Amino acid sequence: MGSCCTKKDNSVLQKEAEEIIAIAGKDKTITILQEIQKKKGYISESLLREISCLTKIPVSDFYGVATFYSQFRFTPLGKHVIKLCNGTACFVSGADALYETLCDFLKIKSGETTNDGLFSLETAACLGCCSLAPVVMIGERVYGKQTPDSIRELLNSIIKADSSGAKS
Repeated sequence: MGSCCTKKDNSVLQKEAEEIIAIAGKDKTITILQEIQKKKGYISESLLREISCLTKIPVSDFYGVATFYSQFRFTPLGKHVIKLCNGTACFVSGADALYETLCDFLKIKSGETTNDGLFSLETAACLGCCSLAPVVMIGERVYGKQTPDSIRELLNSIIKADSSGAKS
């Protein structure tokens, strides 16, 4: 494919776009968005514009689809993704207090990432660990019976481990 939207110094971006189109197909909007997110971890605006140029699909069409479906995000996830369970058992056991503590401690809300890129916060309808309510999941690890104090302790230990280079 010839040069499109990118300048000569952006050939890496064009190559990435061409690779995604080769995998997803030229007219598969959702599949293209899924491939971008799979490759980058989020929908990269510069990559989306390049793909738009190469496929002749308007950027607005991509954004219309990406903003409709909750699976797509426009910012990178943090190194540690925190999922707070909001299911009935967790809610009645204090998930709302945990949410307030997380928001206050991290200075973000659900769907956001801390400025340092260390944490992202999400809420989940149910994590399937009702007997451990209230529950948070950080990465693939489940932490049950959480309290505002224990969640602050947990986050501080992750921050400490991260700053010392240890694996959390």
